[in-house]
Amino acid sequence: MIYRLCLAAVLAAAPSWAAAHQLVVFASVDCSAVTVEAKFSNGRIAQQGDIRILDADNALLQTLSLTETGTAIVPLEGIDTSAGLVVEVDTGSHENYWIVTPEDIARNCGS
Repeated sequence: MIYRLCLAAVLAAAPSWAAAHQLVVFASVDCSAVTVEAKFSNGRIAQQGDIRILDADNALLQTLSLTETGTAIVPLEGIDTSAGLVVEVDTGSHENYWIVTPEDIARNCGS
């Protein structure tokens, strides 16, 4: 009986330990590019995946791939950043996003 209670407690708690690591996305911006970084919550670098850059209306502006270092550089030339950008990263099994606000862009461009 005690064995069954212990087993039931372990199985009930399993989803919290067995949960997949989340994808952590970070994007920094300067006047010419957005640098995107992606890693898992355990610190492991996301070595492959797709990055989608969307405008404030969720219109797709550009798609590119993560490098083996879990990063990518997105040139801003020709991209309207006045309303901000959404950076989505999808590794196939995990996805997350980062919002780059117009204030982030202005602050990092010295405006």
